[in-house]
Amino acid sequence: MGARRFAVLLCAEDSEYMRRQYGGYHGVFRGMLAEDGEAWDVYRAAAGDLPGDGEIGLYDGFVITGSCSDAHGDDAWICRLIGLLRKLDSMKKRVLGICFGHQILGRALGGRVERAKSWDIGLRTIQLSPSSKRFSSLELPAQLSVIECHQDELKELPAKAEVIAWSDKTGIEMFSYGDHMMGIQGHPEYTRDILVHLIDRLFLRGLITGSYADELKASMGACEPDREAWKRLCISFLKGGFS
Repeated sequence: MGARRFAVLLCAEDSEYMRRQYGGYHGVFRGMLAEDGEAWDVYRAAAGDLPGDGEIGLYDGFVITGSCSDAHGDDAWICRLIGLLRKLDSMKKRVLGICFGHQILGRALGGRVERAKSWDIGLRTIQLSPSSKRFSSLELPAQLSVIECHQDELKELPAKAEVIAWSDKTGIEMFSYGDHMMGIQGHPEYTRDILVHLIDRLFLRGLITGSYADELKASMGACEPDREAWKRLCISFLKGGFS
C-alpha cells in the first residue's frame, strides 16, 4: 500500500515573506497537517492550476486555502474550482475548506456567499455545537479561539449541511456536509506573525485603511489561537478519524 497523499489547492499568491519564512502557504498547511510517510502536493488554483481527472483519484484528501478573491465572484478559475469541488463531492473525497475555501465549498454545494457587514480580523472565540457527534471523540473544549481574517461569509447553508460552530460575529463558523466535507471560516493554520503580515498586505493593497491596520495591531495582544486543538480536529477530519 502506497503512502497517503494529499493536495493543497492554493487560492492565494504567496508573498516573498511567506515563501521565505514559511515555505509559502503550502508550507504552513504541511506544517500543521502532514505526518510521517505522507505525500503533500500543491496546485496553484488561483493561477488556473487544478488536478485533472486522472490525478484526482491519487489523493486521499484536499485542503482549500484562503484567498484575497471573492468566493461569490465568477472569475474563470473560481468557476473551474467550483466544478472540481462538485466532482470531489460526487466521488466522496475528503475536502477541508479554510476561510475562502470554506465559502467556495459552501457555494459549490449549493449555499450562498455574501459580503459581510464588516471585516472580521483578529482573534475570535467560536462555539462548537454540543449536539455534533464530530467532536465527541476529540475531547475538545466547548469553545475554541481562532484567528479570523475575512470580509465575506457563508450566509446560507447548502441543503443537508450542518452548522457545527458559530460565533457572535458569524453564524456559520464551521459546517459539515456528509462525512467527507467540512468548512472552517477562521484560519486554524495562522499564527500571530502571519496575521500581522497579512494586515500589512491588506493595507498595501488598499483593502483596509492605515488607521484600521494600526488599530488592529494595537489591540491584538498575544493573539495566539488554540492551534493544537485545531490541528487535532483538522487531522482527524481530513484523515478519517471521526465521522
